[in-house]
Amino acid sequence: MKKLLVLMCVLMVGLFVFSEEVITLNLIEAFSSPYRTPTLNNIIQMFETLNPGVKINVISPPYETAYQKINLMVSTEQPLDIVEIGDWDLSALAAMGKLEDLTPYIDSWPEKDDMVEGVLEAASIYQGIPYLLPHGIFVKALFYRPDILARYGIESYPKTMPELYEISKKLTESGKNQYGFAFRGKGYPTAFIDIVLTSFFDDIDPNNMYLTKSGEIIFENPRAVEALNFYVSLYKDTAPKDSINWGWDEQVNSFVSGITPLLFQDPDTTGMLNEMLQPGQYKTAPLPLGTSGKVYPTFGFVGWGIPTYSEHKDLAWKFIKFVASAEINGYWSKSYGALPVLQSVYTYDPYFSSDLFEGWTKMFDDPEHYQFTEYPLDNENWGKWNEFQEKTMQQVLLGKLSVENCLKQWTDFWKDTGIK
Repeated sequence: MKKLLVLMCVLMVGLFVFSEEVITLNLIEAFSSPYRTPTLNNIIQMFETLNPGVKINVISPPYETAYQKINLMVSTEQPLDIVEIGDWDLSALAAMGKLEDLTPYIDSWPEKDDMVEGVLEAASIYQGIPYLLPHGIFVKALFYRPDILARYGIESYPKTMPELYEISKKLTESGKNQYGFAFRGKGYPTAFIDIVLTSFFDDIDPNNMYLTKSGEIIFENPRAVEALNFYVSLYKDTAPKDSINWGWDEQVNSFVSGITPLLFQDPDTTGMLNEMLQPGQYKTAPLPLGTSGKVYPTFGFVGWGIPTYSEHKDLAWKFIKFVASAEINGYWSKSYGALPVLQSVYTYDPYFSSDLFEGWTKMFDDPEHYQFTEYPLDNENWGKWNEFQEKTMQQVLLGKLSVENCLKQWTDFWKDTGIK
């Protein structure tokens, strides 16, 4: 009897210890912000409530250095189970061979067929393998402040690049700390440069933003000289001088304050603006058309991946698909501002068809003028390009490098990589 009692006590203690065992998943995010990270924490809290015994530890490096932090942690196999991966960092991470192929998980996921067309294909750009499941879509549009424009007698947003310059110039009164355009000088300014530069072309390759349809690298075409000179004039004539050092935070804060009421940004900016501005204080519009009569937006994406060395891959996937479910993806997108990855979210939530999204709706409905193209993200030198383009562009803005020499360096970079 005593032996039986002892055995029962041992079993009860074992059960108690087992019930108290906690599995901790380490998650690192790439786009932390005071408006986004709390939403992620809310979702994590919901997941933990539904999954007792599971805790998620969130690592939130500063936005400007997040890619470097993530790449370092993955390359050195530091404890991680869920990694947020941006489209521009995908190739660098995947090339390490330390991201799990999510094909088996995605193929068995019931909501796979509900994904917005093309999103999963875009996420599989590196060797045709989905190393992440996207949770948000990004396309740049024009944000503008109608109240500030009206103060200067401007009745409409700029519809072309020349109008963007003219209106921005009209708004600029440096003595009153009033400017027009929210320039992006640092922190991955690539897309801002390229939106303007490619708008001077009418023959951009739909599969590669840096090539014409004839296969020529755009930077060696004379139109690129005119385009980059125009871009430089936007900075010199219509933007604060310290915007040469601006990243996302500075851009958006300047827009909110009204100092620069014209801004190119992604839909995730709406989450912050909805908190900081009153309804109607900002609107969105299509990107201004270039001298070609066209502009070339790109689809961006961000999602969650799993390191190959994670000891809790199935549990990590359970969280990833939870975030990607229709209800949670709708909540995430609405709070954070990204465009949802599931078609059903657009159907059941009228928020995503409201006037707030007019800029994107008009671009999606007019493929003749808004011709979507792609970045060469599958090129393993892509990560080097962002840093190189920013560095050389800075030299141009500071007057230390001519536009012509800058474009030659860009051309040589892509020739050396064998771009195609």
